[in-house]
Amino acid sequence: MANAGGTGELWGHPKGLTVLTATELWERFSYYGMQGLLSLYMVKQLLLPGHVEHVLGFPVFRAALEGVFGPLSTLALASQIFGLYTALVYATPIVGGLVGDRWLGQRATVVIGTLLMAAGHLLMTSEHFFLVALACLVVGAGFIKGNMAAQVGRLYATEDTRRTRAFGIYLIGLNVGAFTAPLICGTLGEKVGFHWGFGAAGIGMLISLATYLIGQRHLPPDSIQQKGEAVAAPRLQAGDGQRIVALLALMIPYILVFSAYQQSWNIFTIWADTHVNRVIGGFEAPVTWFATLDGILTIVAVFVAIRLWAWQAKRGREGNDSRKISEGLVMGTVGFLILAGGTFLAAPAKVALVFPVIFFVLQDLMIPFVDTVVMSTYSKNAPVAVNTTMIGVYYLGSSISNFTVGWLGRFYETLGPANFWLLHAAVAGAGLVFMLLLGGVLNRMMAPAAPSTPGEEIEATALTVEASP
Repeated sequence: MANAGGTGELWGHPKGLTVLTATELWERFSYYGMQGLLSLYMVKQLLLPGHVEHVLGFPVFRAALEGVFGPLSTLALASQIFGLYTALVYATPIVGGLVGDRWLGQRATVVIGTLLMAAGHLLMTSEHFFLVALACLVVGAGFIKGNMAAQVGRLYATEDTRRTRAFGIYLIGLNVGAFTAPLICGTLGEKVGFHWGFGAAGIGMLISLATYLIGQRHLPPDSIQQKGEAVAAPRLQAGDGQRIVALLALMIPYILVFSAYQQSWNIFTIWADTHVNRVIGGFEAPVTWFATLDGILTIVAVFVAIRLWAWQAKRGREGNDSRKISEGLVMGTVGFLILAGGTFLAAPAKVALVFPVIFFVLQDLMIPFVDTVVMSTYSKNAPVAVNTTMIGVYYLGSSISNFTVGWLGRFYETLGPANFWLLHAAVAGAGLVFMLLLGGVLNRMMAPAAPSTPGEEIEATALTVEASP
C-alpha cells in the first residue's frame, strides 16, 4: 500500500521520501567528507613518524593486520585500513537490520546510529582516538543504512511503479551530500588541516539527526511487535527460498563492478594526487574535487536514467532489471579501459584531465543502472519476513567489494598505474560476463508467484504494514 506511514504527498511521492532523502543527504555528506580525506590523511600525516606513535592501540592493530596480510608498506597499510573500514561499514547493516526488525524498530535504530556517527566524526579530529573513531563510524553506519533503505521501500506498495524512481530520487539526495562534502570537508582538509575537514563532517551528521527527528511523522511505521500485542511474526512463504537464492547470486556481478569502482575513493586519490595534471587556468584543483565531480555526474546520470526508463516504459520498451544491470556493467568496464589507456599514452608525463573526467562519466552512468536497480530489486523481491535483513545482505555485498578494494590496492606499487587500472577493467568485465550468461535465469527466479488463494494475498500484503510505535 502506498504511503504506508506518510501524511500526504509532495511532488508525486510520499512526504516521507523527502525526509529520508534529506536525512541521507547529510549522513552521506559526513560520510563522504571523511572518506574522501581518509587515504590522503593516512599517507600524508597519520601513518608518518611523529604521528602514528600517538594513535591509541595502533601497534597491536598493525601487528594484527600484518599477521594476516604480511608486511605492509605505508601505502599498502593505508589501503588495507581503508578497505577494512569501508568493508565493515557495509557489513554491519545486517546487524542493524536485525536490531531494527526484531528489537528497537527502524526509527530508534537510525537515531542511535546517527549519534554514533556524529561522535565518530568528531573523534577523528584527534589522532589519539583514530581507531575509536573508526569503530563508532562502523557501528553507527550499520544501524543507519539498512533501516533507512527499508523505510524508503515501505513507503510504496509492492506493485507501485514509483518505487524504482523513488530509489533514484533517494540516490540523488545521497549524491548531493557526496558532491558537496569534498567542496567543504575536502577543501578544509587539504588547504587548512585534515582535522578541520573531519570536524565539518561531524557537524553534517548532527544536521542529519535533526532532519530525521523533525520529519518522523511522515515516516512509515516500524515493523516490530508491540508490547502487549499478539502480532504474529512474518514467516517465509512458498517460493521465497528461490527468490533469496536469486538475490544472493545477483551480488556476484554487483560485488565485482563495485570492487573496481570503489577504488576511485582509495588508490585513485593517491594516483591522481601525483599523476594527473589538475591545473586549470593556473589554479591546481584539490584532488578531493574529483569526488565532487563524481557526485555531480551521478546526479546527472540518475536523472538521465529515470527519464530514459520513463520514456521507454511509455512505449513498452523498458528493459528488465537484468538488462539494465548488464548495460551498466558495460559502462563500468569501458571506464577503466579508458583510464588505463590514458595512463599508457601519457607515460611518463602526467595524465591529461580529460581521461579521468571521461572515466567518471562512464562510472557514474553505471551507478543508476547497477546500484539503483539492485537496491530496488532487493526491496521489491526480498521476502517480507526478512526484508530489512535482506537489505542488510545488499549492503554486505558493498562490504565485500570495499574489502576487495583495500586488498587490490596493494598491487598498485608492483603493477604500476596503467596495469593497475587494466586489472580493475578485468574485474568489472567478469561481472558483465556473469550477467550475460545468467541474468535471464535470475530474472525468472525472482518473478513473484501468484498467491494460491485470495486470503493468502491479503495476508501477504498485511505483513508489510505493522503496528506503529
